[in-house]
Amino acid sequence: MTTLRTTRRSAPRARPTPGRILRNATLVVISLAWALPTWLLLVNALVPAADYGGTPHWWPRGFGLFDNMSLAWTQADLGPAMGNSLLYAVTSAATAIVVATTAAFATVVMPVKHKTLWFWLIYSGTLLPLQVFLRPLFLAYADTGLYDAQFGLFLVYVAIAIPFAYFIMRNFALTLAPEIIEAARMDGASWWRIFWQIHVPLSRSAMVAAFVFQFVAVWNDLLFGITLSTSSNIRPVMAALAELQGNYSNVGPPVVLGGALLVSLPTVVLFFSAQRFFVSSLKLHG
Repeated sequence: MTTLRTTRRSAPRARPTPGRILRNATLVVISLAWALPTWLLLVNALVPAADYGGTPHWWPRGFGLFDNMSLAWTQADLGPAMGNSLLYAVTSAATAIVVATTAAFATVVMPVKHKTLWFWLIYSGTLLPLQVFLRPLFLAYADTGLYDAQFGLFLVYVAIAIPFAYFIMRNFALTLAPEIIEAARMDGASWWRIFWQIHVPLSRSAMVAAFVFQFVAVWNDLLFGITLSTSSNIRPVMAALAELQGNYSNVGPPVVLGGALLVSLPTVVLFFSAQRFFVSSLKLHG
């Protein structure tokens, strides 16, 4: 009895071409340039405030991160500010997602006229810089009593969150099979029923991804927080952190950086918790 042995020859490895080497080198340089500020943030936040000499540190020196975070928490009163930002981010992002999903359903699934025009009317809210709206908003809020009020900030955050959320939900709605909607219409389902029982369940991953985007955007907002609020029980967390940075010479850079790390934790936790939905929503479904 003979045994047949087959030997597999490994395919020869392709020699690196100049183009591939250049591409890899470019990716390495971009990655290092992107990671450098994060590295400096982490290293200098670790330095005890008393040991900071006034110049940035490139390598870890001591460990005072928890002391720096504790001092930032008390000096800037970050607890109420983080509670305010959590309220703004959750409510405004959720409201914007509901509105954007409804608008995407109307302009993609329903037989409405001028769908492209509706898209640009809604999406044009992202084309102008936010600084354009500061003066009109400030004057209008001062006249209507919305200045330095939680409801006023909620309205602003909803308004700036809708256009990009609509962009995500519309693009996702374009990938859904139209045969599902046609079959439901033939069975006599109303548009309202199709929206809640078919469109929303199919768009759940995109809705979660859009929520993450808008939550992070609202949480990191500083412009409207310092313009439309002054009270400590109204201001968002970035405005409180900016006030801590105003006391830069008193508390020191390590305390400010420790506070920055502390207030960034909720967004990091949210992103990794919703990573599965975030990745799946970016895939096109044929």
